[in-house]
Amino acid sequence: MTRLALLRHADTAWSAQGRIQGRTDTPLLKNPLLRLPDDCQGMAVVTSPLARCVQTAARLGFPDAAREPRIVEMSWGGWEGETLAALRARLGEELRGNEARGLDFRPANGESPREVLARVRPWLREVAAAGVPTLAITHKGVIRAILAEASGWDMTGRPPAKLDRHAAHFFTLDQDGKPGIERLNVR
Repeated sequence: MTRLALLRHADTAWSAQGRIQGRTDTPLLKNPLLRLPDDCQGMAVVTSPLARCVQTAARLGFPDAAREPRIVEMSWGGWEGETLAALRARLGEELRGNEARGLDFRPANGESPREVLARVRPWLREVAAAGVPTLAITHKGVIRAILAEASGWDMTGRPPAKLDRHAAHFFTLDQDGKPGIERLNVR
């Protein structure tokens, strides 16, 4: 088993405002809340190539962390910059029906969680094959997709756990890269 820790990037102005960022490359706030849990010490570090993750890695002491494009955030297409409340008010039943699709939920001109998993699974297999405990600084959409894979959650109804956006989430990867939950919400 290979240990994998997932840490969401620190806050940006958009995340502080509740705006959907997706692939929009927003920088971190000047003084974001950052803390690396002790359990992450000694792990190899990899980051999404988006600025908010690269900057988080640098501020945590990993300015040269490898960039991994497969752990980039889910594309929210034409909904990037919107708030979920505004989308719900504007789209109403159409959005509720889309959200009920779970893993097949798709923002306008965006990507589904199932597609996120399709691009992340080969990376998980590579991490498992290398056998090196790894910390990935990534995004909420990627973390939720891996949680879904690990727990069997189809992304309909409530998630199996509420994820703390400022905490690390630990998984184990079997030899084929299949994730299992070790511990969530570790600060």
